[in-house]
Amino acid sequence: MTTIEQAAGRGGELVRGAGRGWPAVVALAAATFTVVTSEMLPVGLLTPIGSALGVTDGTAGLTLTVTGVVAALAAPALTLAVGRADRRVVLCALMAMLAAANLLAAYAPVFGVLLAARVLVGLGMGGVWALAAGLAVRLVARRSVGAATSLIFSGVAVASVLGVPAGTLTGELGGWRAAFVVVGVLSALVAVALAVLLPPLPAEGAVRLGGVLRLFRDARVRTGLVVVALLVAGHFAAYTYVRPVLEEVSGAGPELISTLLLVYGVAGVAGNFLGGAGAGRSPRGTLLVLSGVLAGAVSLVPVVGAGVPGAAALLVVWGLAYGGVSVSTQSWLMAVAPEAREAASALFVGVFNAAIALGAFGGGRAVDGWGLVGVLWLGGALAAGALVAVGAGRGPGATSRVRGPGATGRIRGPEATGRARD
Repeated sequence: MTTIEQAAGRGGELVRGAGRGWPAVVALAAATFTVVTSEMLPVGLLTPIGSALGVTDGTAGLTLTVTGVVAALAAPALTLAVGRADRRVVLCALMAMLAAANLLAAYAPVFGVLLAARVLVGLGMGGVWALAAGLAVRLVARRSVGAATSLIFSGVAVASVLGVPAGTLTGELGGWRAAFVVVGVLSALVAVALAVLLPPLPAEGAVRLGGVLRLFRDARVRTGLVVVALLVAGHFAAYTYVRPVLEEVSGAGPELISTLLLVYGVAGVAGNFLGGAGAGRSPRGTLLVLSGVLAGAVSLVPVVGAGVPGAAALLVVWGLAYGGVSVSTQSWLMAVAPEAREAASALFVGVFNAAIALGAFGGGRAVDGWGLVGVLWLGGALAAGALVAVGAGRGPGATSRVRGPGATGRIRGPEATGRARD
């Protein structure tokens, strides 16, 4: 039995809505794909956005930073705020808001309006991702929970690696505003799919602030969140500026950019499923490999990637490594906090998006201060830090004592049979 299956098997949950099962899981995967694509859409469009709205590449990068900050705050805040509301209703409302936000971004006549639209994208993304992450156990038979959770999170991974090249290609064909229109329409369609395919999902119990805070006292949870922060910040410090890097460091012409990003995306999709399979057996071992490979690939771009062939090879390696990050880090948290799925997911999404924002912001400052080579070294150093954290920190299989008001005492690893309360 894998680590994920062991964790899910102790949730003590009744499987609900099993009749709609896998179609509902696919709809949730489409939702996570759409919200993450919405968040990262500007990455491949920074140059045309900056030119159209009269801002620098560094300033245009704020469209990613603002969204990440808002999503980081929205994930735990909305999880607490929705209380016992039906999760299907909440998810549909958030997807409808996301559709409106993307259409507003497409209209934006000035940079301030675009930033306002990106705030709404952050709200929708943080809420959808946090709520969707823990729903697999309520939709499919217990033996299938691990596979269903991986499928839901594959939307995140696929968006992380394919959303940017797809947006870039759309921008090349119809302009950057067309890319936002396409994602806005997709968001509306996903909202309809969720309304049709999800069963009623009344809350099984409101997530409380004390339960979220208690998770921080578990050293294994803290280690997982540190690894998320370092890997995601390192990736986005460099990847936010991948288009100018490919243009100026690798010498790729505009006509090659979308092709190179598509190559990266295909590798990332493969990396998602390879990483998910490995993390199901050993989250720590998988993350050790991913952290080391990501650090090496990003750091070597200024050397090996000085020409297009070398850049293409490194983008494949980079995509394989980063494609497995979201499902592997989520597997780590699922394994160490199986009885507090929504609370753990809220923390995961909050840290993930804060790291996106910090990575994009730090990358912008590095580009302005050190140039494009400097931002690549920064990304590689942060990924190397994650390698150290995975190796030195506590993870699945360890035990951690949690003390404080309302704590349940000792929270155990996958072999435990008791229930932690949130």
